[in-house]
Amino acid sequence: MAKEQFYGTGRRKKAIARIRLVPGKGNITINSKPLDEYFGLETLKVIVKQPMVLTNTVGTYDVIGKVVGGGYTGQAGAIRHGIARALIQVDEVMRPALKKAGFLTRDPRMKERKKYGLKKARKAPQFSKR
Repeated sequence: MAKEQFYGTGRRKKAIARIRLVPGKGNITINSKPLDEYFGLETLKVIVKQPMVLTNTVGTYDVIGKVVGGGYTGQAGAIRHGIARALIQVDEVMRPALKKAGFLTRDPRMKERKKYGLKKARKAPQFSKR
């Protein structure tokens, strides 16, 4: 019989993370690499683990994730969002705590588009009176 699995999709900026929670010892694997190998910065590792720490499920589930797009900070935020969504599938009782911490809210901030006549989204060319 197949093990029970829980899924969650997380997004932030341009990053999209597909997360799978499987009962296990607490190993976190992202794009077939361990968490420590995938993310170099300690702060990003902490961000990824936040939903598990909040709900006291650190050693209960293995996290298997696939992330595409965005930079490493956006990817860490997307993984956190996906893990939080998957934990709700595990137990609906975790919802209020995760919601209060803000892990279920999709961060809507995106890169602003470049406008014509400007060099970037808001940067104008240098102005000269003469």
